[in-house]
Amino acid sequence: MTDEAHHPAPPKGPRLLAEMRRMVLTGRLAPGEVLAEARLAERFGVSKTPVREALHILAAEGLVTVLPKKGYLVRTMSPQDLGEVLDLRMLLEPHAAAEAARHATSPTVSSLRGAVDRQRELTGGDPLAAMGAARDVHLALAAASRSTRLVAALERVLDDMARAHHVLPGLQVQMAHPGELAEHEAIVEAVAAGDGAAAERAMRAHLHSVRTTVLDHLGRSAALWSGPGSPDA
Repeated sequence: MTDEAHHPAPPKGPRLLAEMRRMVLTGRLAPGEVLAEARLAERFGVSKTPVREALHILAAEGLVTVLPKKGYLVRTMSPQDLGEVLDLRMLLEPHAAAEAARHATSPTVSSLRGAVDRQRELTGGDPLAAMGAARDVHLALAAASRSTRLVAALERVLDDMARAHHVLPGLQVQMAHPGELAEHEAIVEAVAAGDGAAAERAMRAHLHSVRTTVLDHLGRSAALWSGPGSPDA
């Protein structure tokens, strides 16, 4: 067996970027931590150049901020940040669900139901694994909308949501909410029926449920959260 088999090559380029992004999203590079190119290069066994390039991209994505002459700061995730993420989800995801219903095909519906089945298998176990499965349901719905720009936007938003589950204490309670799985099933069945209006309403109701579970203590309210699907509608 070769030395390479014992010692995998260090990550470079896209692999290095993906690994660093994953570490930020999961809190392994903690909010408020100062990152130095030299230390990261040593940690990954690479030169400073690919580390610098990856950090520049993470800065453009809003995951780190530049500290002149010091390095980079991993951005914190506050309840206000989470509120903004949920606002963006309310703007994007009901439309994505409606478009998914409009473009629904048998293979698409089968894929969506498979994603819900995987979430069901993980419900009641590791909350972070369940969160990942729930995220896959939402990304599958976005993909079913057939809008590449919508998918790209939602990937960023759902990355932020996943990060919040890792770094904000107590947020994992959402995954234990008894309605989480049933709400996903309702959205998917509306898509399967080709009923865009019902899919949009079901997604709005689901996002209201998420907000109620994780943000009630903030006392947030906005016009964005009223209308079809709102508990007050």
